[in-house]
Formats: sequence, C-alpha cells, structure tokens
Amino acid sequence: MKSILVQFDTDVHPSVFDRVVAVDAGVEQLFAYGGVTPETVESLVHGAVFTRGIPDLSSTAIFVGGSDVLAGERVFQAVQDAFFGPMRVSVMMDSNGSNTTAVAAVLRARRHVTLAGSIAVVLGATGPVGLRAAELLALEGARVRVGSRSAERAEATCESIAGRVEGAELEPVSTGDAASVAAALEGAATVIAAGATGVQLISAETLAAAADLQVAIDLNAVPPLGIEGVEMTDKAVESAGVVRYGAIGVGGTKMQIHTAALKRLFDANDAVLDTEAIYRIGESLEG
Repeated sequence: MKSILVQFDTDVHPSVFDRVVAVDAGVEQLFAYGGVTPETVESLVHGAVFTRGIPDLSSTAIFVGGSDVLAGERVFQAVQDAFFGPMRVSVMMDSNGSNTTAVAAVLRARRHVTLAGSIAVVLGATGPVGLRAAELLALEGARVRVGSRSAERAEATCESIAGRVEGAELEPVSTGDAASVAAALEGAATVIAAGATGVQLISAETLAAAADLQVAIDLNAVPPLGIEGVEMTDKAVESAGVVRYGAIGVGGTKMQIHTAALKRLFDANDAVLDTEAIYRIGESLEG
C-alpha cells in the first residue's frame, strides 16, 4: 500500500517548498490542491477517506499549508470536522512554516537556558510564528513577555495563549520604539525576534545593554535583519556572552522537524499535528 499525502494549500498554487520536503520525507504519492477553503474541503477529505479500507487509512494523510496562517487554521479545523467515526486520516498544519519554525526556535533556546521560571521575550509575538513561539515558551514554564508595536494586539495574544496553556505567565509589552524594547529585555534570558521581514527590532546597542541575556534568536532572513549583529547563518555562535542563532541557523532544525512530522503522519490514521504535537516530535529528536 503506497503512502499518499494530500496537500491542501490555501494559496492558488500549492507550495513547491512543502512538496519538495514531502518527497524528500519519503512520501510515495503526493496530491496537491491549491485555493482550498473551508467550504471546499469536505469533498476532498471524503475522497481521501472513502477510497481505502479502514485498516489501510494510515497510509493516507493530509497536510495543510499556504502563506496565510489564519486561512490555514480554518482549513485545518474544517478537515477535522469532515472526519467521522473511524473514517479519518492523520492531518498536519504548517502554513507558512509557522509551527515548525516556532518549534525549532524554542528548542534551540532550550539547549542553552532553563526556560522554566526564566524570562523570555518574543518580539513580533502577534504574528503567526511569534504567537506559537510565545505559546511554547509558556508551555515550558517561562515568564513570557509578549511584544508588539500594538499594546492592544499584545494583550489579545496573551488572552489567546492563556486560553490554551493553563497557568501561563504572560505579560503584554508594547515595543514600538528602542526604549520600550530595551525595557522589555531587562532581566530576560531569551529573546526571539519573529517580526516582519526586513524590519530591525533590536539594535546592536540595545542587544549589548541586555545584561542578563543568554540567547538571541532572529528568525528574519531579509536585510535589515531583526537583531543587529546576529547573522542569518549564526548557529550557536557565542559573542559577548550571548548565544546567537539566525534564520538559517534555526532552519536546519526546522527542516528536520518538518520531515519527522510528515513521517509521523503515517504511523496511524488519527494523528492531529498542531503546534504542541509538532513540538513533542521535535523534543523526541533532541534525544
């Protein structure tokens, strides 16, 4: 029985990146559909679950992708809503690489910092990757400062995370200028910059002044980089007492997690690989 991955992409053209990773992960047959919406997904799901007997459904899986993470989340939920009884297959959501990138970043930080009880700052935390990174840090027991240029959006993100992570210690912080960023970094051991591409969030001067900082991770690969002085290829590069990771330095781990998660889809027919589930897969790779 050949493995089949059915890719539901919310963009018009299904992601070439996600298709290449699927092939390299060993998927034997890949069916990719673009422009998928919650309204159109049910018939596609039923096509995936009704064509094989129940014992063989573990050889079929669904991947939800696309550049619009919110649209991907809606399709991801619609896929699960279309299942019933034993008529289901495993499904993974990683629109715009949001889950696998956030997981990789937090696992890199965890190599160098005991996250539980420490202060972690996420800049650009209201974006798709930043939100997930903040959620995972809270899951690890960190005291998370959720940074955004909009105080209202930071507060809304904290409320969203608190609804999913019991006992989460979250603090919304406005980071619209250099002084507020510097204040957010006071006492912090970890910072993850997950802002928009081409936007510098931390200057070299601000980074140098963050006396308690142990790890700085910048997920922006488009100049100017998010953290001045952190190169995109940095991978556990220590400078001035701070371990630094750039987007490409985190990227290798992200790819390992993405590949492992795709393979895990075919272990059973009922896996739901959301942010936390993918994080647990990443943990298993850490040994």
